[in-house]
Amino acid sequence: MTAEALTDERRAELQRRTLRTLTVGQVVGSASMSSAVTVGAYVIQEILGQKTPWGGIATATVTTGGAVMSQVLSRMMMRRGRRPGMQVGYGLATCGAVAAGVGAETSTLVVFLAGLFMFGSGQASNLLARYAATDLALPADRSRAMSRIVFASTFGAVFGPLLIGPAQWAGENAFGWNRYTGPWLFASCVLLVAFTNVSLRLRPDPLVLSGGVRGSAGEKLPSIPAALRIVTATSRGRLALGSMVVSQVAMVAIMTMTPVHMKLHGHETLSQYVVSLHIAGMYAFSPLVGRYTAEKGTLASVRLGAAILVFATVASSLSGNGPVLVFPALWLLGIGWNFGLIGGSTMLLESVPDSERVTVQGSADLMMSLCGGIAGLSSGFIRRAVGYHVLSVMGLVAVGLLMVGAYWLLVRERRVVTAP
Repeated sequence: MTAEALTDERRAELQRRTLRTLTVGQVVGSASMSSAVTVGAYVIQEILGQKTPWGGIATATVTTGGAVMSQVLSRMMMRRGRRPGMQVGYGLATCGAVAAGVGAETSTLVVFLAGLFMFGSGQASNLLARYAATDLALPADRSRAMSRIVFASTFGAVFGPLLIGPAQWAGENAFGWNRYTGPWLFASCVLLVAFTNVSLRLRPDPLVLSGGVRGSAGEKLPSIPAALRIVTATSRGRLALGSMVVSQVAMVAIMTMTPVHMKLHGHETLSQYVVSLHIAGMYAFSPLVGRYTAEKGTLASVRLGAAILVFATVASSLSGNGPVLVFPALWLLGIGWNFGLIGGSTMLLESVPDSERVTVQGSADLMMSLCGGIAGLSSGFIRRAVGYHVLSVMGLVAVGLLMVGAYWLLVRERRVVTAP
């Protein structure tokens, strides 16, 4: 049975079921990601020393793993559907969290980084879930369906970092582990729940039902360059990809170095609350962002996201050595990222034919995550060389260019509409 053969009532029922399943997976998946990644830079400092410029390599490795696996999982989904791809993603992430815990416990950098790379598969599954939410949705409802899944991340992502302390305490006092081992093993248990949820409940597969699975295993799938050419063939496609990439780069670079910056100035105990507030900004307003995008359009969503990111980067660049401005800066950084992600992702789906939607999803997420990984890796060296505040100014330049591009496209489209 295909989506066209379904009655409206049956299609709506299956869409609600799919969203409930994806929501559960998103909650537990985001809890594991946020709780573990928060302490990633601290593990690197434990292994390489407190003043190492490599603090950003933890987030960069997770993000790079997510970038690579987003393409691998997307191509698997094109062949077999959403469920097998997400199973592999959460399964690898579970193993990666265990390996990262072993690396943290033994202070073995290679094992820790290998674990982080596999752990990034969970991030890829979480990101691709937002597209799975749109498989059975009507075109007008795609942004709302996507925003619901992103919103579901709020509960896990906000409370995940708050569980770092209990996980550390349990690891140290109950098992005698290293201080930062507990959060990783906690993350592995949570990811196992996400794996089980998708395996048992994501039936029927929404992508299979919507007819989005490519034919036989012998059919050649489009390459990454070919998929990116489809994306960049239109102005809206280029802006959509730019919104996703720039929002991710600015968010990852500043967010990665904020806990390190705060620790160096004696505010480590506040960093987990800053991260929680930041993640709340990333996810909690998703229903409003989805509604705004559906009513005002994707271009308006991208413009507003870029403007909010400008305010966020200005605030972080002016924060000084105290935590007062860091809280609103990271909160706005999360909100701006949310607009950039949902607005850009929905614009991406609008800018390509329906037959190419799944083809471009993995490649777009690959570019977004890969550029975010490069930003996370380089952020430590930039902070060490010129300071956290200059790093924020560099983010300001990037989001400023995004805002200019969004307004340029707005003016261009208005001229086309008003032209005789």
